[in-house]
Amino acid sequence: MTVLIVDDHPSFRASARALLEAEGFEVVGAAADGESAVELALVLRPELVLLDVMLPDMSGFEVAERLAGAAASRIILVSSREQGDYGQRVRRSGALGFVAKDRLSGAALRELMGAAA
Repeated sequence: MTVLIVDDHPSFRASARALLEAEGFEVVGAAADGESAVELALVLRPELVLLDVMLPDMSGFEVAERLAGAAASRIILVSSREQGDYGQRVRRSGALGFVAKDRLSGAALRELMGAAA
């Protein structure tokens, strides 16, 4: 499965890439802000966009909403906060779901992807 990682912290992008590649995912790109994320998602057309909620130029919710109508990619939001902190915004954004950064794993992503299929 191809993945685009979007997070403004280089250390998280690097660790997420290492973790996902070790679990069989193909990381095709990375972005540090929302505008770059939208551009890369439209060009690279990854199967999955792993998208941080808090970005420097716009929220991950805004990015998810922009991609919902423009890209075929599925979106999973990530944050160092818990999903409950965001209420219904995860569902309304068009994202498949949410994974806390400290619980990120290939299994967690596959479970959300499978539930949506």
